[in-house]
Amino acid sequence: MQITRANIWYLLTHKSFLILLLVINLLGTIYGYYWYGWQLAITEPIFYIFVPDSPTASLFFCFVLAAWIVGKSWPLMEVLALVTLVKYGLWADVMNIWTFVETGSIGWQGWMLVGSHFAMAVQAVLYIGKYVFTYWHIAVAAVWTLHNDVIDYVFGQMPMYRDLADYTNYIGYFTFWLSIACIFLAFFSMRWRKYLPN
Repeated sequence: MQITRANIWYLLTHKSFLILLLVINLLGTIYGYYWYGWQLAITEPIFYIFVPDSPTASLFFCFVLAAWIVGKSWPLMEVLALVTLVKYGLWADVMNIWTFVETGSIGWQGWMLVGSHFAMAVQAVLYIGKYVFTYWHIAVAAVWTLHNDVIDYVFGQMPMYRDLADYTNYIGYFTFWLSIACIFLAFFSMRWRKYLPN
């Protein structure tokens, strides 16, 4: 069978594939919250929701997939998933590769995180043609995302990379502009949608 964009889109949106993707993301989300357990243990309860950034991003996508599987859509979750999956997927890759440059090693677990976080960003972009969010939803996602940056870098709740502790100000600056870029990605995706399968 010839591989075409239509065939790929059919596979990506097939109910069985969506269920498989939901299971993978759900397992990744659970592992992500477990991975943040040590940091949550030293975090004030008021900040709990803002600390585990990557698993919360994949949790948003779990809600999106669950809605699609039953033939529904959840626009607010869609835009939150797109913005945060791309943001934290790329952010974690940059931090892990930066750590590798600084220390010379991140071990197999570090490279596993690089691969899994890159996949987070890719999956969010692959479904741009299926999202139905509007400008209002983007505005809400922008407030959530930028507010999270304030909590992370003003109140000190960012994910901890001890080997990069001396670069916190630079990381905060990079994170802010990465957030802006991902918000603009959501904005422009509304224009690209008409050229993509849905």
